[in-house]
Amino acid sequence: MLVPLIVLTLGLAVLVWSADRFVGAAAATASQAGMSRLLVGMTVVALGTSAPEMVVSTMASLDGIPDLATGNALGSNIANIGLVLGITALIVPIPVRFSIVRRELPLLLGATGLAGYALANGNLGRFDALFLVLLLIFSLWWLFRADAPDAPDARDTDAGEIPDMPLPRALAWLAGTLVLLAVGSRAVVWGAGEIARGLGVSELVIGLTVVAIGTSLPELAACVASALKRHHDIAIGNVIGSNLFNLLVVLPIPGLLAPGPSDPAAAGRDYPVMLALTLALGMLLLWQRRGRIGRLPGALLATSYLGYLSWIGLASLGAAT
Repeated sequence: MLVPLIVLTLGLAVLVWSADRFVGAAAATASQAGMSRLLVGMTVVALGTSAPEMVVSTMASLDGIPDLATGNALGSNIANIGLVLGITALIVPIPVRFSIVRRELPLLLGATGLAGYALANGNLGRFDALFLVLLLIFSLWWLFRADAPDAPDARDTDAGEIPDMPLPRALAWLAGTLVLLAVGSRAVVWGAGEIARGLGVSELVIGLTVVAIGTSLPELAACVASALKRHHDIAIGNVIGSNLFNLLVVLPIPGLLAPGPSDPAAAGRDYPVMLALTLALGMLLLWQRRGRIGRLPGALLATSYLGYLSWIGLASLGAAT
């Protein structure tokens, strides 16, 4: 157990470090290519912070453990709302702008509903993955449409800091960090699989907990840093954008690469938790759309996440014995 734990820890460290550099390089590349700061923030940065989940899910699916990939997608969304947004609001209350509620929240709610449909029959196949990818295409079109010069809120949304680097250097960093992401994810998948077998728990549980928390660290770092710098739109927008891409990019991966039956607990236990937290986030944003998410809601979100981890832990111990 010691060697897999060390490999898993090192893999997560490589993922977190390389994901941060990947986001910066991707944003710089897109900016040099002529994309606006708004569009870079809504697409490239959000997609980039989901890069660890995407690469880990791809490697897990190719290795024949798609439940690890499914758990990674669902667990990352649960962690993003309960852990990332909860801790961020505890540190700095987050103002809420109505533009985020109007533009991005409906996409997340739609993707959450479609993900539930895909998991409901206990079989994640290519047909289900295709529906999720189609919604991804629509979502990207919707976000590109918001980038039009005459679109509402197109001028008052801050995409955050984009590194100022020449295009060749940005492309070199982009290629190098992608290699590191692949190496780190391979270590994570191998270590997580060995730990699951050693502890006698399912790959789904490891994906929901250890891997999901590890791959959500870039979102946590980005949200806390953005909130401390008063870039509040990034803090909330990063969580919504990352969750959207997790459902529409990460979750379809096992359906495309390793279609077949999924762990019944994913649909019966973990999806309802993700749905409840997503709906709670939506109600918070609608209720506070002219205010802010303060420390009390943040504490409730963080507490709910700790309760969820305790529930999984107790269920795993009961199954193991």
